[in-house]
Formats: sequence, C-alpha cells, structure tokens
Amino acid sequence: MSSVKMSEGSVQVSSCTAPLFFRQSEPSSGKARMSLLLLHGIRFSSENWLNIGTLDTLARSGCRAVAIDLPGLGRSKSAEAPAAVGELAPAGFLKDVCDQLNLSPVVVISPSLSGMYSLPFLMQHQDLIRGYVPVAPICTDKFTAEQYQSVKVPSLIVYGDQDAQLGELSLRNLSSLANHSVVMMKGAGHPCYLDDPDTWHKALTDFVNTL
Repeated sequence: MSSVKMSEGSVQVSSCTAPLFFRQSEPSSGKARMSLLLLHGIRFSSENWLNIGTLDTLARSGCRAVAIDLPGLGRSKSAEAPAAVGELAPAGFLKDVCDQLNLSPVVVISPSLSGMYSLPFLMQHQDLIRGYVPVAPICTDKFTAEQYQSVKVPSLIVYGDQDAQLGELSLRNLSSLANHSVVMMKGAGHPCYLDDPDTWHKALTDFVNTL
C-alpha cells in the first residue's frame, strides 16, 4: 500500500473573521491525481473524516483530500459564518477556500448542513468543480429543476435509506442534475457514511475513478 502524508493547517478566507481549520491527506510520493474538498454536517467536523478513514482512503487512491471545519463549527468556532444556518452562503466562500488551498478543479463532498455552502458554489462555478458528491444536503429546495438541469458536473447522490426526511427530499430535488448517479445505503441513517464507512468508501472511490 502506498503511504500517506497527513497534515493540519488553517486557511484565511476574505469573508471570515478568523481562519478556518483544515486537515489534509495526500500520497507521500508522486503527484496527486485530483483534489477533493470534504465538508461536514452541523454536529460534525473534519475529525469525522479522519476517524472513519476517508482522508486515508482517498490519499491511498492517489488523491489529495482536504477536510475543512466550517465557520462556527469544530476547530473553526471563532470564524463567523457568512450566512445563517439554512440560508444560502455566497458562492464566493468555497471559491475562496479552493483558491487559497489550490484545489481547483475540485471534487466537493457535501453532507447535510454543508449544502448551504456547496450548492451556491455548484450553481455559479461549475468550471471549478470536477465532481459533486451530495450526501442528503440541506437547501436543495432553494433551486429549481431547471437550475439543476443546467449543471453538467458529474454528481454522485448518496443517502441512507433510513433518512426519511432529508435523504428523500434531497434525492427528489437533486435528481434533476443533468449528469448524476445514485447510491442508496441500506440500513444507514442521515450520516450514512458513519453508519457504513466501507460501503461509503467503495462508492466514493468508484466515483472518483470515473472522473
């Protein structure tokens, strides 16, 4: 198995008063074949991606993976969020993160709360996004079917079949994305990746390998 280089750091984006904490994994030798940005839900942080092995798995598959703690959460608590929870954040927020960390074109992994950040970015900066992996994100009802149809970015919609609320709502809305596939994780709840990391990692690496 190829070895992995893990690091931590912080990034300052213009719309935030304080820096955002991030964790990064990459192959310890050679050039990474692509970059991924991992976001998280309201009760979570980048630490979850570390603990279930997603950062490690992605680096072993030859990718650079950056997991940030969103403003006001995790180790970015002192950074003020650019929008209230459940409101759409400016698209420039994630663009700025990707610019500062040199991630573009990026694959964005976006569970739950982070939909308020990833969806505006997806709608306005398709050219910067190589792939999109929404995991039952919020705010999917803030865009029309026509808007979703205009998004050509390859997308992998992931949800747990026990996530009756956000899973089904987000699937219904995101199904209008022009270029998407769906993975339904059996027996998994809202944070389906935590309930079944192995299935999650297989779905994610399979998708990344198609990009």
